[in-house]
Parts: sequence; C-alpha cells; structure tokens
Amino acid sequence: MGRKIIDMRSRPAFLHDFYGATPGTAGFEAARWLNRRVGSKDDRHFIASHSLDGFVGEIRTAGITRAVVVGRDTPALSIPNDTIASLTSGHDELVGIGSVDPQAQGTRGAVAEVERAVVQLGLKAINVEPGFGAPPLKADDPLLLPVYDACQQLDVPVFVMSGPTTPDPDFNDPAAIGRLALNFPRLRIVCHHGFWPHVAEIVGVAFRHENVFLVPDMYLFLPGSGLYVEAANGFMRDQFLFGSSYPFRPMKQTIDDFLALGIREEVLNAVLFDNADRVLKLGLTPS
Repeated sequence: MGRKIIDMRSRPAFLHDFYGATPGTAGFEAARWLNRRVGSKDDRHFIASHSLDGFVGEIRTAGITRAVVVGRDTPALSIPNDTIASLTSGHDELVGIGSVDPQAQGTRGAVAEVERAVVQLGLKAINVEPGFGAPPLKADDPLLLPVYDACQQLDVPVFVMSGPTTPDPDFNDPAAIGRLALNFPRLRIVCHHGFWPHVAEIVGVAFRHENVFLVPDMYLFLPGSGLYVEAANGFMRDQFLFGSSYPFRPMKQTIDDFLALGIREEVLNAVLFDNADRVLKLGLTPS
C-alpha cells in the first residue's frame, strides 16, 4: 500500500486560461513557461486536466489521497465559490477551498461570503491574496482583519497567497504573518508558496508561532529552499505540508522530487498527510 498524500494546492487547467485552459493563448504559454521555471520535465503535462475526468485521473495515477482545489478571488482572476463547490462535490478525492476579496466585496460582503462558503457550501478553508489586490495590501491590513476573525470563529484555516509573483515584492513580506499570528492565535494560517524567497524569515515566523503552516509547493524546488527541509526535519515537523501547485508542476513528478529532498522517513507521514488532515479537519487519520 502506498503513502497517503494530501496535495494542499491543486487546480485543474480547465478552470481558467491562467491555468492553461486554452491552447494557443498567452495563458497557455505562460503556464508552460512557469512549469519550466520551477523544474517540470514536461511543460504540457497539464493538458490532461482539460476535463474533470482527466484531472481526477491525474490525481489517482499520482496516488494522491486528497487534492485541495483552491479558489481564487482577485481583480485578475476570480472563480466563484459555487464553482469550486460544484467541482469538488461528488468526488472523494477533491477538497474545496473558497476565496474572498474584501476590496471588491466590501468587509461585510466578504465576511458574509466566508460564512456562506463554509456553512452552506461546505468549503474547508478560505483563501485570500492581499498582495494581488487593487491596490495590493499587506497580509495584516486592517481591511482583512474581519475576514480572519470570521475564519477563526468558524474554526477554519485561512490560506494566504504569497511568493515572488506579487506585483510588488514589498507585499511578499513574512513579517505581516507574524503580526497576524500574534493577533489571531487560534487561526490556522497556511502560507502557500512559503513566502519564497524569504525562506529564513518565514521559518523564523513559524518558529515563534505554531499556528503558522508552510506550503512552499512549487518553490520548494528552487534555490535557497533547503531551509524549509531543515525546519521540517526539526521544529516545523507539525507545521509543514505538501503541495504540488498543479497545473504549474506535475503531480507525480512533484511527489517523486519531494521524496528525494532529504526529509526524514519518520517525518514524511506528517508532512505528506497528517498535518493537512489536522489543519483542514478532514478526519481521515484514525484516532
């Protein structure tokens, strides 16, 4: 029997041109370009997920137990939470994550959408992308605080998008996560892209705050990322999670590459499965 794996960041290509939905478009070529930049051996692999059946087939072939389908809500890319709920319902392999944008929806609207996404649609967390807003925001901007409070009250994690693709690098600053974790100690804060390349800084934040979880996903295979592995083998064993960032990296190759990073055998089950199960409260780990 193979390892149990929860992929914390996955999206089918058919969801949007940004993910490579339409061959011959700029989005399709950009998806291929990003795949090459992060080490994909096949920069067209994602065409397998131009249908839902193809996407689920990729998950099963890779041996992934659950794939977490992350919604997005930014001025440049908005996928309705109803779409994520519809896509993931009826498929045991899929877990849906909602998204809100308080700049577009207003604070009250965003909080109401958090509650609807979690309570009515059954989505397991809420994604925010402050650095991609109009204008971009720090992760602890006052506009976002009611959203974080709603997630804390509902006992669901918040996913914070980070990384070097933010339009202004000033908004890829891990210090904001430290302030956020201090002010919301019961909020599980999942940092997608792991604030790369600021690896030492975000690892330091995670050392101080046990409610901060890192998913470096595709950036785990880029220069400077060895500190993530060192931390996962040490104090951050319970705060580190696996993500493929599909369609920008192949699922199976990413699992193989992850297993070759030097994460200790006694840590692998935690970082591949148990931590994500606990953070998302999926109830898959036997008590």
